[in-house]
Amino acid sequence: MEQYIEALIFASEQAIRLEEIMYCLQAAFERDFDIQEVTDAIGRIHEKYQHHSLAIELVKIGNGYQFLTKKEYHAVINLLQLQRSKKKLSQAALETLAIIAYKQPVTKPDIEQIRGVNCDYSIQKLLEKELIAIIGKSEGLGKPILYGTSALFMDYFGINNIEELPQLKDFTNNTATIGEQSE
Repeated sequence: MEQYIEALIFASEQAIRLEEIMYCLQAAFERDFDIQEVTDAIGRIHEKYQHHSLAIELVKIGNGYQFLTKKEYHAVINLLQLQRSKKKLSQAALETLAIIAYKQPVTKPDIEQIRGVNCDYSIQKLLEKELIAIIGKSEGLGKPILYGTSALFMDYFGINNIEELPQLKDFTNNTATIGEQSE
């Protein structure tokens, strides 16, 4: 049972609650589990990951459990995060990504018509970074490939769905005027 609990905690993207663990175990094994039995198993997993030879530990966060890196390794992880953050997108890639995000599903010819330039390189780089994905083929002439944003796009920009993208009205400045203001 411990390995199953360990696998559930490991596979969970955020802290997994005791109730979720118990539900999964009961559904998988088709039997009821005592809460004490499960918490004891979690305790043994916690002890196992306290060993100095392991870089991760089991941490109780709020009402759930999650594997996290031990504090002594945070400096090297910060270096990795810093190195990854330097992989910025070019202006062309950002423009292409914005068009895909707001117009998806969208074809390469549609993107190129909006930008006014060839987008082969930008699309290729966005596909390599897994920020966009091929989501099908258009019914239009030649059946061009349709592009859309990926799950990694959501993570990269810290949003849960496309509706959370800023809207055009969020960028307009209603105070700007031309000429004299009359009352």
